[in-house]
Parts: sequence; structure tokens; C-alpha cells
Amino acid sequence: NCLIISLQLLRGDMEHIRRENPMIFSRGLAITRKLGFPDVIMPGDIRNDLYLTLEKGDFERGGKSVQKNIEVTMYVLYADGEILKDCISLGSGEPNRSSYHSFVLYHSNSPRWGEIIKLPIPIDRFRGSHLRFEFRHCSTKDKGEKKLFGFAFSPLMRDDGTTLSDDIHELYVYKCDENSTFNNHGAALPLGDKFIGVFKFDFLLLQFLQDILDTLFVILDDNTEKYGLLVFQSLVFIINLLRDIKYFHFRPVMDTYIQKHFAGALAYKELIRCLKWYMDCSAELIRQDHIQEAMRALEYLFKFIVQSRILYSRATCGMEEEQFRSSIQELFQSIRFVLSLDSRNSETLLFTQAALLNSFPTIFDELLQMFTVQEVAEFVRGTLGSMPSTVHIGQSMDVVKLQSIGFFTFVFSLPESRRILLPVVLHHIHLHLRQQKELLICSGILGSIFSIVKTSSLVVVLDPLHPPLPALCLSCVTLARVRPTKIPLYTLQSEKLVSVTGRCSSEWRPACLCSASFSAQHNPAILKNCTTINTPRNIVICSTSKPNLVHALFLSKDINSVSLGVIIVTTVQYLSSALHKNFTETDFDFKVWNSYFSLAVLFINQPSLQLEIITSAKRKKILDKYGDMRVMMAYELFSMWQNLGEHKIHFIPGMIGPFLGVTLVPQPEVRNIMIPIFHDMMDWEQRKNGNFKQVEAELIDKLDSMVSEGKGDESYRELFGLLLLEKVEQETWRETGISFVTSVTRLMERLLDYRDCMKGEETENKKIGCTVNLMNFYKSEINKEEMYIRYIHKLCDMHLQAENYTEAAFTLLLYCELLQWEERPLREFLHYPSQTEWQRKEGLCRKIIHYFNKGKSWEFGIPLCRELACQYESLYDYQSLSWIRKMEASYYDNIMEQQRLEPEFFRVGFYGRKFPFFLRNKEYVCRGHDYERLEAFQQRMLSEFPQAVAMQHPNHPDDAILQCDAQYLQIYAVTPIPDYVDVLQMDRVPDRVKSFYRVNNVRKFRYDRPFHKGPKDKENEFKSLWIERTTLTLTHSLPGISRWFEVERRELVEVSPLENAIQVVENKNQELRALISQYQHKQVHGNINLLSMCLNGVIDAAVNGGIARYQEAFFDKDYITKHPADAEKITQLKELMQEQVHVLGVGLAVHEKFVHPEMRPLHKKLIDQFQMMRASLYHVRGKELRYMAHMQASLWRQHSLSQPSLPISLLLLTPSQSSFPLLSLSLSLSVSLPFPSNSLPSLPPLSSIMSGDPGSHLRKPRVGSTFVLASLRGVRQLLGLAEAAERLPDSDLTPRSPWQSLTQGLLLTSRSKDHIQGLVSLQRSYREC
Repeated sequence: NCLIISLQLLRGDMEHIRRENPMIFSRGLAITRKLGFPDVIMPGDIRNDLYLTLEKGDFERGGKSVQKNIEVTMYVLYADGEILKDCISLGSGEPNRSSYHSFVLYHSNSPRWGEIIKLPIPIDRFRGSHLRFEFRHCSTKDKGEKKLFGFAFSPLMRDDGTTLSDDIHELYVYKCDENSTFNNHGAALPLGDKFIGVFKFDFLLLQFLQDILDTLFVILDDNTEKYGLLVFQSLVFIINLLRDIKYFHFRPVMDTYIQKHFAGALAYKELIRCLKWYMDCSAELIRQDHIQEAMRALEYLFKFIVQSRILYSRATCGMEEEQFRSSIQELFQSIRFVLSLDSRNSETLLFTQAALLNSFPTIFDELLQMFTVQEVAEFVRGTLGSMPSTVHIGQSMDVVKLQSIGFFTFVFSLPESRRILLPVVLHHIHLHLRQQKELLICSGILGSIFSIVKTSSLVVVLDPLHPPLPALCLSCVTLARVRPTKIPLYTLQSEKLVSVTGRCSSEWRPACLCSASFSAQHNPAILKNCTTINTPRNIVICSTSKPNLVHALFLSKDINSVSLGVIIVTTVQYLSSALHKNFTETDFDFKVWNSYFSLAVLFINQPSLQLEIITSAKRKKILDKYGDMRVMMAYELFSMWQNLGEHKIHFIPGMIGPFLGVTLVPQPEVRNIMIPIFHDMMDWEQRKNGNFKQVEAELIDKLDSMVSEGKGDESYRELFGLLLLEKVEQETWRETGISFVTSVTRLMERLLDYRDCMKGEETENKKIGCTVNLMNFYKSEINKEEMYIRYIHKLCDMHLQAENYTEAAFTLLLYCELLQWEERPLREFLHYPSQTEWQRKEGLCRKIIHYFNKGKSWEFGIPLCRELACQYESLYDYQSLSWIRKMEASYYDNIMEQQRLEPEFFRVGFYGRKFPFFLRNKEYVCRGHDYERLEAFQQRMLSEFPQAVAMQHPNHPDDAILQCDAQYLQIYAVTPIPDYVDVLQMDRVPDRVKSFYRVNNVRKFRYDRPFHKGPKDKENEFKSLWIERTTLTLTHSLPGISRWFEVERRELVEVSPLENAIQVVENKNQELRALISQYQHKQVHGNINLLSMCLNGVIDAAVNGGIARYQEAFFDKDYITKHPADAEKITQLKELMQEQVHVLGVGLAVHEKFVHPEMRPLHKKLIDQFQMMRASLYHVRGKELRYMAHMQASLWRQHSLSQPSLPISLLLLTPSQSSFPLLSLSLSLSVSLPFPSNSLPSLPPLSSIMSGDPGSHLRKPRVGSTFVLASLRGVRQLLGLAEAAERLPDSDLTPRSPWQSLTQGLLLTSRSKDHIQGLVSLQRSYREC
């Protein structure tokens, strides 16, 4: 057996190698990157590999007679103990794994492994990760048993954020018990030193709590003045430790200590003094952290104060009682002072008050040990009364205040305290209810009050005309929910509510009526009696005027929302008939009807009634018992809408939004009931105005906002279109109706795609593409300019977030183009203030220019600079004019001085029905990021569409792929076809300018696919290598408002092998000329690696392949004989090859000038290979000339000398002294040669390079035209033909020497000294030939 290894050296980057050698990569090739860094690290090349070498280990024998069989297992863990999956690699081509197992050395306590492991850890998980090594003994007796005896760990990053150093690291091995296992992977990670220290200190502090507290109070008794404040602060610190959930189990220890072991009888005096001092300082200090800590410790501070006073009273038989009571009174005055301070402008003070209010209810029980209930209630009332009577101090403070009030509701069970506290509690609740603030908390507090008061006390305490009474009525539903067995109580309460409903203000009547409705379940006569109060009109008004209160009831945790829903549905059903009877005809009241509809809409949209979000078992139970109350209310709503008759027009367009929200509820029956209302609205507006523009505008506006909020789905879109189209087709205005419904359904399709992209973790490209699709729809389909402008700014913000500054500028330019340079006032819109149209357009132009500058697209910003300059000049605003002119000048400087990268372009096909609508079965061309190549772009697209499969061929997919429920991506690179060809062909245009126009304002792109037509030539594949060229035309030019645009048209042509060879050589010549020009004009500084690689690639290919292969394929006699029509193209290829030789010569001259001395051997190698290339090319050229002469002679024999001679005007060029370009015009002559005119197409072109450009294409000669000849090459062509004419054996042709034939023509036209000088120059050239 033997192992055969073959090596093959491939040149070029990975993309080039993949393209040139596709068969190598089709066999599951494993690509291994070298350990070191490349010579050039391109931006975007990300590599985050950590290489770890497991060297050796030294372990103790542990009292064993034999040494261990040690196996090392390694894991990568995150800070939370999670094992990172697939972060260990053992070699290229092997799949990543989550653990590593070393080999085992038999009976060795000092194993030497030397294994290298790669850790490809994601960058976002690197910080906080660590390695854990587990050491096990592999028993030789029991092959399956591996005993864990130790472990080690190592973090991957230091505390300062740097990675583990490249060095040898010795790890401590922690010994484990023999049967230990790692059940909790996070338990083995030691915590940071700082955290361990703090934890140990806190734990020890609480562990010896009694000793520490005894010591503190001894210190306090010994020297109160000196250590009193320090002991107080220490005590506050210890108490606040108990608030931490880690030490919550120490609270019973503290309680036991206070009750049984605390002996500080005099401590209460100093504690009260310190606490009061803290309170009094709260208005002056800026930093109040220590005050807030003391407020949080209020509960245990009062425990110590009360217990200390009790101990003192026992020891002194109640001495100093008055002083104690007086000090408590003063302390509560300080508390009231803190709460009365205005904290709206002080966040620190706000936190202090919140801490005090949170802790205040906890001291009630402690105070009851020393004071009566009435006295404590007075303390509480004074404290609550000191709080500001405003609800605008901040939402968080409102919540804290109400929660503090809610903690005292249990005091209402004591009759002595209820009378004292109830007025102040109801006062604060009434303030919030009046402002509709914190309704949920208020409802909960009132519900708690009603759940504990008794019937007798309710009548005695409450006056029906008391302002908070309606708020108490609101909580009757809660009362019934908590104690449903006391029906007489509810009947009494409800009857009382009915009696006071007429006397309550109108804003509270809905709550009263709702409470009465609830009691009607127990006594149906109650609801009927409501009609006797005032008038039915007032009953209906009070039932619908405040739907937000009904919303508050639904939010209460103490209320069964399903039971409440039944109550409201029953109430609405009862009131519907009264509403229709009293408010439809002559007494029509818009406000009443509008309130009714609002109440019904609010009910249907209640979150607690959405059965889709609850479990199936609970849903079935509710449906079986109550039915779907949304459907019941929808039927009531639809019925009442139909009862409106001609008054429906009053609710157009006001009720379109609310009704649309109802139809978006995910309940099919509700949708079927409510969607036809939109047809009714369209019909009534059509009757009145002759169109339904209002319905159209309002529906589109509301639909956009509601779908963006997460409402609606695909089934709603289908049902909406189906129901409305069925209704509209029966109308006389069916055409406009169908058009409108179709537009709305298409809009919904795009809005759903947009919502899915925005709410998920989608990439910026997908979001941008979806936004562009929706924005274009608003502009072109439904012409909604305001929505169009809104999405322009959304798209602009996305581009700015993605740093696509050029695209952001083009996006904002869309809005700028809608504005005119006029003084028309514009309203405030989005983030724009009220201003004139001229001012807004000016601001937009400046912002767009700034974005173009950041995107290095100065050419696009210059026209805007000129436009602004024209406006400033017309207004004589010379200061702004100077600024914009300087800006324009700086842009020209940037164009010539700053380096810009040419991006690559990629064609992407999205195939399959799983793609979003705006991508489905479409193809786009995308402008890549800087330094982004095909492989990186493909990985980016696959990460954006993780469910997609990459197609490995460029062929157009079949219908099976287009209609499948999957995602397929087809990606390949394309070449831009620039529109500004004239700029690129101009000689004096700098290359940096040409570089911009090569890749900008491009709408057409090309993709070439090589294939062999017919049998493949094994010796030279270029003979049968055809090119299938696909040209893609986009909807818009790149760059634009997006980095990708859809392909609107594709064209496919086939390029012959000869044409392909011409294009390849021509493109290489252009590339060489551009690179040489950069070095000649010092546009590229430093090393000349690019020029060296380019010259080496061309010359080496020309010697070993490339041009040499072209010569063999197309300069062969057999090929010329078989393809006589290609004679002109063959000659063009030869001229391009000769031109390449010339350009290479210039390039080598430039290379010799800048080459580093160490690179001289490479330069010499290039010179030698260049000589071989030139010799080979001239050898083939001589053979071809002789053959062409023979072919020309054969053609001449077929024509008579009576054919007129061909006059040719000759422009002879001679070498100039300049380095580049090498040619300059010398003289103008006229030559007549006896060539038959009809044989001209078979002649080789006598033209050379265009004036001043050594690489331009050769032009086909025309009769009587002017030609440009290179000094030697052109003369050689002309004289070669003359020699061929001289050697013709045909007697019909008069033999003349070539020089005689040429000079005769020259002398015939020589009329000046210049022509004679030109003749001398031409003769010299001929001799050189």
C-alpha cells in the first residue's frame, strides 16, 4: 500500500480560482487558511479563530501504585454556564463540535499531547467565554467507566478586555471527589474576585447578625454624640441588605433578634433624631442616595424604635411618654414636609419621595403598639393629606402614591379609622378619576374598599351627593365579584345607585348605570326602573358618554372580564331599541350615536375578549357557556348602522377608522358582518358627491397605520376583496369600485410584507427593499403623496442607519423634486416646521449635498450645488453663494484627490413562493459594499434568507421551482455596461473620473457564460469556446434609492470564439493602460505590486497560453480558409496583440523606473518572457502576411486593370520625444495604389492606433478616407502589400518595385517642402523594415 500525494499550484484569489477550476470545488474540497496573516488584509475579511495547543500535564499519583490513564475533555462555556455549540474544530473539512477529547496515554501521569485545536467562537460570544478542562481516569478493567478526578478553567479575555496572550499558560487543576459530575455546567465557573469578596462580606455580616447588632448598639449607648450617625448609617446598610432577594431568608433572624434579643432601651431617641435629620435635609441636598436608603429601611427602623421604647417603658414604668409622643409628632411633621415638596423639577427628590411612600405603609402595625387606632389614622391622614393634590407630577409618582394609598385599605375594616381616612383617600382617587389617570389602580383600591365595608357603615358614612360617590359606584362590579353571595346588599346598593344616578354629574352616569346593569342579574326590575330616572335621552347619553370607564373595568384584575362582557352586551342590547326609537328621526343626535358606536367598537376590541390568544380548552368553555360576545356586539352594531338610513352620511369618514379596526379583529364572523359596511359607505358618498374620495382616502390612511400596528392577516385581505367585489359588481359605478377594491387589496399585500419585515429580526436590505416597494406603490398606483413622502423619510432613515449615504441622498431627492422654488407657505409636517416651500427645498438640497459628500458621490452633488448657486445669485445672497461655490470647488478637488473603490455588482434571483411578495420570482441586480466579493455577498444573502437554498447553476429555473413552497437563491456577478461611453473614450479625461462613470448611472449589466458549441477541441479549447452573453436592463439606474433594483428586461446573444478573443485582449489592454497611467501620473504611491502582478499575469499567459493559444486557434491557415468572412476580425485581433506588445513595453519601462532593487530578478524575468512573446508574435505575423499576400494576389487575378485605382490619404506618424503617448502627427500625404475597389473588404486594415492613444481599435479603411499609421508598423503593412503586388506573376499587371510604386504616388502629390521631408522620412522607415 502506498499514499500518493499530488500538488497543484493555482494562482489568483479564491474567486478567480473557483471560476477557473469549477471541477476542483465540486468534490467536497476542504479549504484551510494559513495560520499567519496575508500580505494584504482587505476590509470585510473577518477572521476570529483562536488556536490552542494542549501541550502537557503533570498530575500526582494520588497514593496509587500505578499511574493514571488520563483523558482530557474540553468545553467552551459562556458566562452563564451555557456550553457553546460547535465552537471546537479539530481540522479542516471536519464538522465543528461542542467538546474535545484527547487521546489517552497508558499509565502516564505526565502526558505530552501537543494537539492543536481551533476555537471558532462567534465574536458576540467571545467576551465572557471560558474554557473548562475535565480530567478523567480511563479504567482498563471497565472500559466504559471514566472517573472525573479534576478540572481546570481559563478565561479567554482579561479584565481589561484584551484577549488571552499568545504564550504558555499553566492552569491549576482543582481536585474533585471520585463520583463528582458536572450536572450544572455553570457551577464550575468561579466568580470574579470582587464579587466573591463582597458576597463573603455580606454573608458573614448577616451570619453573625446578632453579635454585630449588639456591638453597634453598645457603641451607640457609650458615645451617642460621636458615633450616633455612624451607627445609624451602619444599621440602615444592614437593613437594606435584607431587601436583597439573596438574603431575604435572614428577615426572620432580624425579627427574632428585635423581639427577643434586642436590649437597646435608649436607642429610640438617637434613631428618631437621625431619621428626622435625614428628612429635614432632603430639601437642601443634591445627592440623596443615603436619604433614600434610610427611607427604604423605614420598616425596621420603626421596629427598633418601637421595641426600644417598649423596653424603656418597662424599665422606667412609662417615664418620658410625652417626650416620646412629641418626638413622633415632630418626625411625622418632617415626613409630611418631605412629601409636600414640589418634585417636578428634581428627579432626585422624586426618588426620595417614592422611597418614602413605598415604605410608609409598613410602619402602621408598629405604631399600633404604641398609639390608638384613631391616633395612627390621624398620622396617616395628615401624611396622605400633605401629598400634592395634582396628578401631573409624573406617571411613576402617581402610581407610587396610589399604591401607598392602596396599602391602607385594610384599615377600613376598623370603624374607628375608616371615618378618618376615607375622605382623604376618596379625594385623591377622585382627582385621578376626573383626569382619567391610573384608572386600573383606582378601580382596584375602590374594589378593595367595597370588599371590606359593611352594609350598615355604607349608608351611614356615605352621602349620595358626595363627589367621590360615583367613583364608589364604579366599583360595585368589583364588589359583586368578590362577595357574590350577598345579593340583598347588591340590590340595596344598586337601588341606591339608581336613586343617585339622576343627581350625579353626567360624566359619572355610565359607571352608575353599568353597576345597576350588573345588579339587574339578581333583580331584573332594577334596570327597567332606570327608565324612570329623568328621561330616556339622559339614560342613553349617560350610558355612552364615557366608554373609557368601561375600558378601566376590563383592566381590573378583580373583575371577571367574561361576566363583565355579558353585562355590557345586555346593557347595549337594551339601550339599542331606546336609541333607535328616540334619536333616529327628527331628534337625531350625532353625539349620542357616535358615542354608541365608539362604545361598541371599544368593546369588540377589548384584549380580554380576544379568544384567539387563550388556550383551546378555555376558549371552548367560554364559547359553550357565553358564546362569542364580539359577534353579538357586531350584530348589534350592524343592525344599528342599518337603522341610521340617510343619516349614515354624517359618519363618513369619521367612523371608517373605528369600523376598520373592528373588521381587523381575527374573528371570521365579525369580519363577514362588518366588511359590507364599507360598501354601504361608498354607496352613500357616491350618491351625495358623485364619488367616494373620502372613503378611499380615509380607508387607505387608517389601513396603513393599523396594519403597521400588527392587525390584519392574509385571510383578511382575501376576504376583504371577495366581499366588496361581490357587492360592487352590482352597482352602476362598478368600474371605479372594482379599481378601488383591487388597489386596497394590493396595498394590504404590500403592507403585510412591510410589517413582517419590520417586526422580525430582518436585515436592513430586506427592510429597505420592502419599503421601496410600498413607497413606489403609493406614488404610482394610488397617488397618495403624503403617504409617499412619509415612506420617503422612513426609507431615508433606514439608509442612514445602514450608512448608505448615497442612497439616502437619492431617496431624499425624491421629496425635493416635488417642491418648487416658490414662497408658498407649507404647514408643519413630520419633523419640518411651518415654513415656505423655498426654505424647505433649500434645507433639503443642503442635506442631500451633505449625504452625497459622505457617500463620496460628489458628481451627483455638483448639480445641486449649481442649482442652489443659481437661486442665491438671483436673490443676491452673496454669502450663501460664496459658501456653495466653495463647496462645489471642494467636490472637484475630492474627485481628483481622494481614492474611491469601484463596487462589484451581483445579480440575485429570488425563486419560490416562500419569498415576500415584492421579491417572489423576480431577479435583481445589487450594488455590493466596498471590498465585498461574490463569496461574501452570497454568504450575506444566505444569512438574510436562512431558509433559502443556493442554486449552483446560472440557468433560468423551471416552473417547478417557481411554484414550489420553498426559497431558492441564484447569485452570480455581473459586469456594468456604462452609459457615458463618450467620457470613457476621451483621451485627456483622468482615470479617476473615468472610474466613476464606469460604475455609476448604470442601468445595463452583462453576464457571460462560456460553453462549447459542437465537439470540444482537446488541443485548443479556444477554437470552440463560445460565450452566452446575457444583458440585463434594470427599472432604475444604480446607484439610486436602493442598493438593488429589479430587472425589467433581459437579452441573450451568443459571442463567437474569435469575437470573445478580441474582447478579452481589448479589455486587458484597457486595464494595462489604466494601471500604467496611474503610475506614470503618480496616482499610486508606494509599492508597485499591482503593476508587477498585472504585467506578470499578461506576459506569462502570453508565453505559456492565452495569446499563444489565440494565435494557434485563429491564425492557422485552415481556420482562415474555412472562415473567409472573419478576415477583418482576425486582422483586428492581430492589431490588438501588437498593441498589447507595445503597451507591455511601456509598462515594463515604467516598472523598471519604480521597481525595488530586491525585485530586479522578477523584472529581468519579465523582460526575457516579453522578448519571447514578441518574437513568437512577429513569427506568426510574418507567416500570416505572406499567406495574406498570396490570397490577395489570387483576388487581383480576378479583376481587370480597368478598375479605378484607390486613392488613399495617408497620415504618417513618427515617434515623439514624450514618454506617453508615444506618437505625434508628422505629415500628410496622398497615395494612389492600384487596388480594385471591390476587393477592399479582404484587405487587412491599414489603420493603426488613433492619434495619441497606443491602444485604440483599428478602423476599417474606406475609399478616399484618411488613415493613421504607426511609424514602422503601418509602413510595414503598406510596403508588404506593395511587395506582394510586385511578385504577382500575372502579365496583366505592370511590375514595379515597391518603392517605385509608393514614391510615384507620393511625388505626384508632392507640392511642398513638407511632403519632400515626409518622403525622406518614409524612405528611412522603409529601409528599417
